[in-house]
Amino acid sequence: MKRVITYGTFDLLHQGHINILKKAKALGDYLVVGVTGDDYDYSRGKLNVFQSLAERIENVKKTGYADEIIVEEYLGQKVSDIQKYNIDTFVVGSDWKGKFDYLKEYCEVIYLNRTKNISSTELRNKKNNVLRLGIIGNGRIAARFLKESKYVSGIDVCSVYGRNEEKVKQFYEKFELCYYFTNYEKFLDTVDAVYIATPHTTHYEFAKKALLRNKHVLCEKPLTLSEDFARELFSIAEKNKLILMEAIKTVYAPCFNKLINIAKSGIVGKIVDVRATFTKLIDDKSLREYNLQLCGGSFTELATYPLCVIIKLLGSDIKEIYLKSIFDKYTNVDIFSKMNIEYTEAIATLTVGIGVKSEGDLVISGTKGYIYVPAPWWKTEFFEVKAEDPGKVQKFFTKFDGDGLRYELSEFVKSINRGYSSYKLSSNESILIAKIMEYFLKKFPQYNYVLQKA
Repeated sequence: MKRVITYGTFDLLHQGHINILKKAKALGDYLVVGVTGDDYDYSRGKLNVFQSLAERIENVKKTGYADEIIVEEYLGQKVSDIQKYNIDTFVVGSDWKGKFDYLKEYCEVIYLNRTKNISSTELRNKKNNVLRLGIIGNGRIAARFLKESKYVSGIDVCSVYGRNEEKVKQFYEKFELCYYFTNYEKFLDTVDAVYIATPHTTHYEFAKKALLRNKHVLCEKPLTLSEDFARELFSIAEKNKLILMEAIKTVYAPCFNKLINIAKSGIVGKIVDVRATFTKLIDDKSLREYNLQLCGGSFTELATYPLCVIIKLLGSDIKEIYLKSIFDKYTNVDIFSKMNIEYTEAIATLTVGIGVKSEGDLVISGTKGYIYVPAPWWKTEFFEVKAEDPGKVQKFFTKFDGDGLRYELSEFVKSINRGYSSYKLSSNESILIAKIMEYFLKKFPQYNYVLQKA
């Protein structure tokens, strides 16, 4: 008797799950199905699991393909399960290709190709409520987003749109998506929501067309390069009862939200100074970050992160802004920028760079102490609250899983399902960020053409 085993969360069981179970069953005589437990899902960074463990087990049972159902409770359990149940073949979807090669020491390992062209009815109905998501763009961030999407329940990333057919087709084949398009209107026909992962200057155009077609929008930062454009997009979203969300991953991460709540609690007294730094060295000047026509540079690329923490802590009542930038002599984009933002009784400093490196930490100073977040603070998972007495230090830790994109996607799905926008980054906060982006661009003549185009 050939014995096969497969694992999964099997949340909101849909045809894709059923097809995996059917294929796994066909590979042997006896199928063992491992359903992940709630604690294990949490420990491995799986978000938005809608159904209880009992419901998920019952749904797998009803398919009729499982001869035996077990619960996966911890990392490494697969090795003991394979031996305990005398397994001949381990089966998992090809989106995990290579991840479980270590099990070849114990049994055959097969990565099953994704079932393409599952109908919209099968994926999106009242019973399973799976959101069909399409990606606009096929570059570096889009690839990272797809990998992170495996950790969010309730979605199916089914389509990709790009203007270069050869590149978008390669992306579609690599990630085994259901569809690829170079026609934007046809692409929108296949999805309920879109994730925009294209250069900054294209965000407004893609977002507006998607919202006018009644599609929810998750857009990479910066949402737009203009305050008016940002206001227009949120107005369309509100009118059509759609979710429009700016994808600044930091603001959706658990530890960052704990940081903001603790800072606002008065633990360090009145906050009078916020200093946030985000720099990274990008040497390849052929990349988008150095392309002036695509509005490259350190400020447009990185300033959204420090701006979000400054606005969260000090608000929107800004009195004055002072800015200094250093530009690359070949590409004319800023490789380093420092901005001071003055409030009536506080001041904030943001420092960003793609050609200058500095310590990427965050310091929040108050009248009773300060909060220190070490680099990289934009992937917040640890911070300290310190007072005048060096012996009085409070330490806080909450893990930050993967690349962090799963947090913004999880919040996006939750917002759609509950029917209202997330408090973690409000429309007014995104509009203010767009206003400051526009302020930066208007300061330097080389960006005039880009502003008109955007």
